[in-house]
Amino acid sequence: MPCCNLVSSGRPSSLRLAPHSDGCANGGAITLSDLARLVGGALDGDIDGNILGIARLEDATMDEVSFCALREYRGHLSGTGAAAVIVANDFEPPRDVRNKLAFIRVDNPYLAVAQVVNHFFPEDEFPPSIHPSAVIDDSAEIGEDVSVDARVVIGANCAIGARTRLGVGCVLSEDARVGSDCHLLPNVTLYPAVVIGDRVVIHAGAVVGSDGFGYATEGDKHVKIPQVGDVVIGDDVEIGANACIDRAALGTTLIADGTKIDNLVQIGHNCEVGPNSILCGQVGVSGSTQIGEGVLIGGQAGLNGHLTVGDGAMIAGGSGVTSSVPAGCQVGGYPHLEASRWRRVVAALRTLPELGRRVHRLEALHAGEKEEEE
Repeated sequence: MPCCNLVSSGRPSSLRLAPHSDGCANGGAITLSDLARLVGGALDGDIDGNILGIARLEDATMDEVSFCALREYRGHLSGTGAAAVIVANDFEPPRDVRNKLAFIRVDNPYLAVAQVVNHFFPEDEFPPSIHPSAVIDDSAEIGEDVSVDARVVIGANCAIGARTRLGVGCVLSEDARVGSDCHLLPNVTLYPAVVIGDRVVIHAGAVVGSDGFGYATEGDKHVKIPQVGDVVIGDDVEIGANACIDRAALGTTLIADGTKIDNLVQIGHNCEVGPNSILCGQVGVSGSTQIGEGVLIGGQAGLNGHLTVGDGAMIAGGSGVTSSVPAGCQVGGYPHLEASRWRRVVAALRTLPELGRRVHRLEALHAGEKEEEE
């Protein structure tokens, strides 16, 4: 779930066309009316002209567009220099800007922003190549137009699909399989027998297939339970930097098609995550938990093992989930409660200091009355 409006964090605040070394720009300039058609929107305003980029409301200039998807940013509209602002169809602009700005009205502003950025900055093409420092076992199968960067290690019986890119220092252990059109960024590690689908992106430092955390206690010792299962990652999955997905003790740890996993997420052994779910940063999922389709889990939430989270459930950030969550249910807090009840509890907690003072005054008053009676 998007949570910002192109908030700067050391990156450029404006995404504009820049010439390549050959003098050609990444993407073509486009008129405002054509841009509206590109995103399936309606242009509300008389302005038209060439657009060269997209920027934050407070940084945009007359040859750029911006967007306003959250009410918190409406205050920036009066000062923006953007040629037009992408907004939702039902967006009502403040009165002072209604006749000053053009708007592109769309069903989904965030999707429109993605389309605009992709127009101006299409993904770079990497020519197929294998760096001379890469170590590739003779038994590995390398598909057409694969790009292998420096110090990559590809073990025995690995298979890599067409047009896949392996960044600097990636390690594919024996029997690992990576599909077509994937991108593994620097220092990704795949343990043995990991299977990666097509069009998967795995960011730097992620580890897929490390041992699950399984031990049997004997007296004062912890005896490791061998983790001999595997990991299967579906198509169109994205895995964030330094995320870890453990292999199953027996069977399979599964991440289904279209799921997006943020940085620093830990998924335990034998977990299954259904299609098109989102796990935000620092989520921890204990072993053998089953997560359904279209589930949203907020940052730093923790889930006990051997639970079921039903399709379409939503778990608030920072929650501690100690029992199964039904399909479509929204929960939050620790231990987790149904969302509306959790909000009432939080509201009540804020009144506790004043309630404490009131109780103290009543106790003092009661003690004084008792002394008078005596």
